[in-house]
Amino acid sequence: MAHAPGPFGAQNARQEGLFVELRDGTTSATIATDLKTADSFWGRFRGLMLRSELAPGSGLLLRPGTSIHMMFMRFPIDAIFCDKEHRVTKVARGLRPWVGVAAGGKGAKYVIELPSGAAADVLPGHQMQFIEPLE
Repeated sequence: MAHAPGPFGAQNARQEGLFVELRDGTTSATIATDLKTADSFWGRFRGLMLRSELAPGSGLLLRPGTSIHMMFMRFPIDAIFCDKEHRVTKVARGLRPWVGVAAGGKGAKYVIELPSGAAADVLPGHQMQFIEPLE
């Protein structure tokens, strides 16, 4: 498995739907084993709206993305906002369906949406690592 650059490398920069593993490089904890990317306008627009659930171990990386809303969502989520160096700028936990909203703060470039509780041990300043799937 290759470690960097994950879904941000030139080779797969526009590969919508790429699945990768997400780890907290600061604690070495695996956060998601089935992280899908959404980096087109329509992929980000659709996001997780109208889905019935987000399975444990899965998630959605929205880039670019500096804020999210929970309109048309049917379940709570955690959101990890990161800067261009993959450092966490903010963690929003337990965002509620329909009423939740979150912004990543200064320097945020993308957001990772995860099942509620998946980001329990992630803190601002932690370093995220994206592990590419085996070819």
